[in-house]
Amino acid sequence: MEKIMDCQEVVKKLKQKASAKNIEGMARFGISSKNTLGVSMPVLRLMAKEIGKDHKLALELWQTEIHEARILAGLIDVPELVTKKQMDIWAGGFDSWDVCDQACMNLFDKTLFAFAKAKEYSQKEKEFVKRTGFALMASLAVHDKKAKDSQFVEFFPFIVKASQDERNFVRKAVNWALRQIGKRNLTLNKQAIKVAKEIQALDNKTARWIANDALRELTIQAIQKRLK
Repeated sequence: MEKIMDCQEVVKKLKQKASAKNIEGMARFGISSKNTLGVSMPVLRLMAKEIGKDHKLALELWQTEIHEARILAGLIDVPELVTKKQMDIWAGGFDSWDVCDQACMNLFDKTLFAFAKAKEYSQKEKEFVKRTGFALMASLAVHDKKAKDSQFVEFFPFIVKASQDERNFVRKAVNWALRQIGKRNLTLNKQAIKVAKEIQALDNKTARWIANDALRELTIQAIQKRLK
């Protein structure tokens, strides 16, 4: 594939790789079919590698509102050039969990204000903005090797507060954040287990699901052995 330079060319290539069959498969996993072409993640990652980092192109791709173009935007954008306003606009435009999570894992968690935005978004009412907050917490727990334990401990009150949100894409992200923080090291594992038991004690079905699922993973022998 020759080097892709502009937005029009990228969109053209994305449309050439469209797959109705993939769209059907994605829908089974709760991925929005709105403005979706059905281009797989391996193909998007390959395109991102060939394009290289390009902030201007990322912004243009986001504006197309095409599902895969937005994922690709997160893959090629330059974290140092991302502003708080851009993050707010993108988070407000998320309409599918995969676009949200990919942006968090590939871009948002590498910005200077990732920790602050995780807290801010986790308190928002809009479903996918709120998910962004917790997906960002989970991504930071995995990718930010230099962050201090105290920075993750500060996330726990937000996790507890949102643990009774019954919306599927929120509760799964809350659970994801709790599990990933708890798998970071032994100290955070112990604290995450304590938080999970606190959530488990709440008289709420969603909270119990979040806690039970997290405890199941955080206490298994394989995780405990790795952390020790």
